[in-house]
Amino acid sequence: MMVLSACGQTAQTRNSAAAGTTSSSQPTGVPSPETKKETPSGEVTKVVWWHSMGGELGKAIDQLVANFNSSHKDIQVEAIFQGTYDESLNKMKASLDSKSGPTMIQVYEIGSRFMIDSKAITPMQKFIDQDKFDLTQLEENILSYYTFDGQLYSIPFNTSNPIMYYNKTLFKKAGLDPEKPPATYDEVTAAAKALSKDGVTGASFALYGWFMEQFFANQGAEYVNNGNGRTSSATESLANTEAGIQTLAWMKQMVDDKVALNLGRKTDDTKKAFVAGQVAITLDSTASLRGIVDAVGDKFEVGTAFLPKPANAKEGGVVVGGASLYMMNNRPEAEQKAAWEFIKFLAMPEQQAFWNTKTGYFPITKKAYDQPAVQENMKKFPQFQTAVNQLHATKVSKATQGAVMGVFPEARQIMEGAMEEVITGLKSPKDALDAAASNITKKIEVYNKTVAK
Repeated sequence: MMVLSACGQTAQTRNSAAAGTTSSSQPTGVPSPETKKETPSGEVTKVVWWHSMGGELGKAIDQLVANFNSSHKDIQVEAIFQGTYDESLNKMKASLDSKSGPTMIQVYEIGSRFMIDSKAITPMQKFIDQDKFDLTQLEENILSYYTFDGQLYSIPFNTSNPIMYYNKTLFKKAGLDPEKPPATYDEVTAAAKALSKDGVTGASFALYGWFMEQFFANQGAEYVNNGNGRTSSATESLANTEAGIQTLAWMKQMVDDKVALNLGRKTDDTKKAFVAGQVAITLDSTASLRGIVDAVGDKFEVGTAFLPKPANAKEGGVVVGGASLYMMNNRPEAEQKAAWEFIKFLAMPEQQAFWNTKTGYFPITKKAYDQPAVQENMKKFPQFQTAVNQLHATKVSKATQGAVMGVFPEARQIMEGAMEEVITGLKSPKDALDAAASNITKKIEVYNKTVAK
């Protein structure tokens, strides 16, 4: 499991190692000549895949592509790194008129509403129905995010959740039970107070909009109206409801009590502080697990736990982060069908096992957990079981399916600004969130008018 955060990349500078922030000098994944095999007629259908996975993730993609190409005589996939999610999406927009774009593209989860509204895609449901593809073999809690009005518009590819990481060694020293991590806001506060001594601060949470979205879902609370934008397009932000106010008040109080450290928006900074033993509790993506455990080494024992929530919260859970694969509808039908064959290949247990062990992203296929490579990896990193349990414990609802809106990248940054205003004492939780909700709602209104034209 890599050090990369699998959530959407709104703030491109958040993590120096965030997926998709690697320079364009990364390998493109163009198949080598020896892997190209032609049919007797010499016809080969080419599939172009735009993705945002740099570094080691890009190498894993190259290997998946090479494996597919070597086993298919009539289809050849070319995977091309296009920079960050935002950069790739902008390139796709520019390519629509010229039809110079890809056959399929990887898009972050918060780009879902835009992709549907763009009318530039062929819903994956079309191929699923034609092929009678069995969706029950895939994880329901992952599919639910990308399902709208009973249709699956894209196929999930890289998926993660946030979890709580804690220092078991410091828990023992503070007289806390390392096998019973805090589960509620009040319990986190109490643990942080006990841990804040001898140069250690109890906790530090990045001021990251993705975390706030997750705190809403974990309380069974919706982030925008109209069923989180799923029964009909969202028209109003619900960022200033009780779920948000209560969460920011809790975070602010811990900072004021000096049992939590404010290190800003970057999860890289909270991660470094945790690895160094300077803070005892933090939040990060499940895809960061291997990087954190490897960086800690034998300095202390790393524990993992579910995302905390208020003691009086409604039933909720976590929302998937990461990205999915969309089929572009301006490509020939034969090319789209060839891309569908590649997507089915990626969903196979063996390929999902490879992807999981090389990257730390969840397998989307249930039987991948039966693969020896995954089982061996789970033994090496038992903390990942927490991530799997949290995903499976989440009950699908409008709240846990996740909010969708066409201005989600902007909304996430607005929320981060509100979080900063509260933590630094510039505004109260209610005032900051009232302003944020109003700002987001205005942006939604402008977007909806644009889409309606």
